[in-house]
Formats: sequence, structure tokens, C-alpha cells
Amino acid sequence: MIKNIKVLLLYPPEQSWPGMIVKPNGSLAYPYLGGALRDVGVEVDVYDACVGNNKDNLEDFFKKSAKLDSGMIRTGVSDSRILEVVNEYDAVGITSIFSQQETRVLHCARIIKKHYPNKLLFTGGVNAKSRSSNFFKAGFDIICTSESESTIQQIAKILQKGSRDFTSVGKIYFKNKNGKIISNSNFGEIVWDLDKLPIPAWDLLPNERYWKIGRPHGGGQAISGKKLKYVSMMTSRGCPFKCSFCHIADETEDSISGAIGRFRIKSDERVKKELYILKDKIGANQVFIEDDSLFGMKRRAIRLLKKIVGLGLDLLDVNGVNTIHLVKKSDKPGWLIPDEELIALLAEVGFKEIVLPFESANPRILKKWCSNKLAIERFNPVDLVNMLNKYKINVGTNYMIGFPDETREEIETTLNFARNMSKYKIDSVHFGLVMPVPGTPIFDYCIKKKQLPPDYNPDKFQWTKANLVNTPVPPKELESIRDRAWEEFNSDDFKKSRKSWVADSLTNAAKGIN
Repeated sequence: MIKNIKVLLLYPPEQSWPGMIVKPNGSLAYPYLGGALRDVGVEVDVYDACVGNNKDNLEDFFKKSAKLDSGMIRTGVSDSRILEVVNEYDAVGITSIFSQQETRVLHCARIIKKHYPNKLLFTGGVNAKSRSSNFFKAGFDIICTSESESTIQQIAKILQKGSRDFTSVGKIYFKNKNGKIISNSNFGEIVWDLDKLPIPAWDLLPNERYWKIGRPHGGGQAISGKKLKYVSMMTSRGCPFKCSFCHIADETEDSISGAIGRFRIKSDERVKKELYILKDKIGANQVFIEDDSLFGMKRRAIRLLKKIVGLGLDLLDVNGVNTIHLVKKSDKPGWLIPDEELIALLAEVGFKEIVLPFESANPRILKKWCSNKLAIERFNPVDLVNMLNKYKINVGTNYMIGFPDETREEIETTLNFARNMSKYKIDSVHFGLVMPVPGTPIFDYCIKKKQLPPDYNPDKFQWTKANLVNTPVPPKELESIRDRAWEEFNSDDFKKSRKSWVADSLTNAAKGIN
């Protein structure tokens, strides 16, 4: 007998360190999972506890964040409101993609399991699969270890039959009826043809509330002066690069995830279909492309972009435009020049901003830690910035300092590079301190080298702080270098706009709720 079940996909409240900008998650995991569940006739909803739904007064909590015992700021609805929402569902999924949110994910699992012990709790994401014991202790029944569209469909069908026997489901860890942890991560297929994925259920997201706040998870600086009506999408999955600070580097055939780090694409027709849905049905006018590597197949990307010229959407890439993709071979052997044809196309299709991930100006650092994506001695970056400016594309730059073995001299090389670049029209300059997170090669390296404690606790590691120890440049000095660089290289207008977001998010921050 098949019974009707209801599934809730829950984003937990956000937590951030004072001084950070609060941005609702709104990741693509739930639109994809929601679409998958709909395809098999399951009733599914999304509840983002950071922003609530139409029954919640956004002003009551988003601008009146609470201070946690850890010193972090919690933004979102109360625990009691979460439990009220969860009550009517048979199963609750909580993704754990970002390490900073791990504690909130675990907290939500604990309170839900305490009040509703019979509800099925499932999770996934790089944190959950890397730190599975923590997640099972918090109350989760299933951890998805790979891409989960098909997995969640199988789980739902089993629940519809009134069963909790998940032995037939691959790419999961689960608790059996005796409480024993069973690993099924050694079987189960990944999706090679991305056109077979469900159409993401973007309508399940509280889009209007995201738009009212106007703080997209990725991008947005270049168009922050107008009302944002944004939605994220992906045209591909995986990445051809294997950067040490990215979990994709470890998602290979031999991993518990399977080869989900392999680069795979949607067809041009499928991408166009999704864009029309975003524009005509969702009402978006900005699309944030969250591909790990949009130009992983450059010819394909160019072909695709030519087909969507004139669609009337502003496009921004969040993750995937590596600098190497924006240059091409020149007549001079070994020398690279800006790819004007591609840059002109990006402008024509609606790109308003590109953040150049220079990461470092040191060939050794780039080769060892950053996949050697671009040998910076082979091209003139000023030419690239000028070319982007020519086509009225705003330019941001990203740098990383504080790699485990990075010397003071190597950091100074990157600073001098950024200093020279700041003489040209660059709209924003970002300096990040290297923060190894679970599931990445650099995390394992730092544990082995005793540069991170073996009992890693994400709440003890501030994203604004240098958290490694035994580095050539001491942590406090790294922080000071980063702060001075940010002040030196950014315009007063940009600094003012960023600081206003921070101040607004922490207005009337109150002491002590759950």
C-alpha cells in the first residue's frame, strides 16, 4: 500500500561572525531535490529559516539578529517556529554545504529529533559526508554521500511503502532499525547526462523575500544599485581543475562520492529552457551561474552564450570564470592575450561583472595549491582589465594569502601585484585568508602537518581570522596584512557600501536565543 508523504527541505538559520555580511543561503540543492521529489509525486516544500515565509514578519528577526554563546550572530526565525513548521512533515532534509553553517544544521537536527523522534532526518553535502559521526550523533538517519536527486527519490518511494529499510539505496550512510550505521557508498550511479536531471523547482524558494533583502549568496556588487530579482542556476557540474582548497579535488572515482568532480554539461537546449523558466515563470531578471567551471569546455560555453544573446537577463558568474578562460594564444610563442571575441560576447549576453580569481602572484603557490590554472608571467593582466572595462564589465579581483608554507616574501609579491592592478579600473578587491575545510586536500595536509587541530570545530574558526598555526607568517600578522590591503586597494564608495550591509545586518543584535 502506498501512502502519501510530505517532505520538508530546511535551510537552517544563518550564523556569522560580527562584521560579516548576512546572506541567506538559497543554494541550488533544494530546487534540484524538490524537482526530483515532485517528479515521483511527492509533496515537498522548502522552508528557509533565515528568512521565513509569508507567515513570518521578516523585520522581526532578520534585522534583529541574536548573539550566540560562541560570539557568533544568529539570523533567522526561532527554534519554536522551526518546530512548528516541521510538525506536519514525515521527513526533513537539511543540507550541509558550507562549514560555517554546520553548527546550525546539527542544532536543527537535535531539536527536531528531540521533539519528533519518529521523523526521518536526512542530510548531504561535503560537511556531512566528511564528518558523518557528528551528523549521526545529532540525530540524522541518512547521509547522502553523492549527488542526491535519484537517491532522494528512492528514499521517498521506500517511505511511501511504510518502510525504513534503505539497504537497496546506493551512495548513502544510514542507521538501520538496530541503530547500526550501514555504508552503501560503494554503489549507486552518478548522473553523466545532466539533461536527465529534474527541472529545478525554483518556485519552492522564498524568492520575493530574497529579493527584498537583496543580498545574493554570490555576486551582486555590480548591480546592487537596483532592485535585485535574482535566481541561481547551473549549466554544468564538476571542474577540470583540482585546487587544493576545493572539495571537488577529492571527488574522484575512488571517493565515497564517486566521480562527481568530473566535468559534465547540460545541453544548450536544456539551458535555454531553464533560462526561459527563470525569466517568464519565476520573474527573475538576474541569473547567477553557479557552475564550478562555466568555461570548463570553452567552445561549448561560447556556443551556448551565442544562443542566449538577447534573452533580456543580466548574467553573473559566481564560481567558474577562471582567468585562463578569458585569454587566448597570441602570435608571440608562449604569450597570451585577452580573448576579445569572448569578452564582447559576455557583455552582449548580459554579464555586468566578472571577478578575476588571481589567487596569488607566485608561480610556486599557484602550481602547488591552485592547480596552476594560469602562469601569470605569460600575460599582461592590465590588458585583460582594460579589455573588460572596454566592454563595460565591472571587474573584481580575488586574492588568497596565508597558504600553509607561504613566506612573507611571497605574500609581498602578491600585494605588489594587487597594488599595481589597483592603478586601473577595478571595482572591488578581495583578500581571503586560506581556511582549509573538511573534504579538501589542503585540510588533510594541514591536519598531517599539525597546522590545524585534529578535533576541528567550525565554530572555533572565524572566516575573518587566520586559523592555521605554525605558518611562516604568524596569524595576527596575516590578518593585519589582509586588513591593510583591503583598505588600501578598495575605493571609498565600495568600502562604504559593504560596511553598510554589515551594519544593517547587526542592528539591534540581541543577546541570547537558542
